[in-house]
Amino acid sequence: MKTKSLFLSSLTGIILGLTMMFPVTATETKSNQGFEKLEQPLIVKMLVSASGIGLIGLELWWFLFSEKTAKKAETKNDTQEVTITVDGGYDPAEIIVNVGKPVRINFHRRDPSSCLEQVLIPDFNRSLDLALNQITSVEFTPQESGEYEFTCGMKMYRCKIIVN
Repeated sequence: MKTKSLFLSSLTGIILGLTMMFPVTATETKSNQGFEKLEQPLIVKMLVSASGIGLIGLELWWFLFSEKTAKKAETKNDTQEVTITVDGGYDPAEIIVNVGKPVRINFHRRDPSSCLEQVLIPDFNRSLDLALNQITSVEFTPQESGEYEFTCGMKMYRCKIIVN
């Protein structure tokens, strides 16, 4: 997550640096107009347009086509257990458990943002407040197979529980 953020900020810095390298020239205008017309070199226009298209493509890939990680819960003492790292989202983004067996999900929160300090699991009537840099656990027993979603407190980040 942080690598992608670093990549995007670096790309933005490069684009801004390139636009500053080329001088912006102003043409003469009539004094009754409020704005002066600015002429920019064609290369700057092309770089800005290509960067915009690239960023749109990156966003589409991120939200629609990036591979979600899935993990099967491990059985320990007749309880299915999985640890989810909360850092800019949930990792893994999908967990696979068996129906009728107790499940324990351990949330390890590393991200200090306020959005990720709460987890809502409405299908199992659970709500958790996650402490920063600590592991917080929740337990429940799924009675029916299916897919159940849980979210952060603002419902921006999502994770899926797949019950087989």
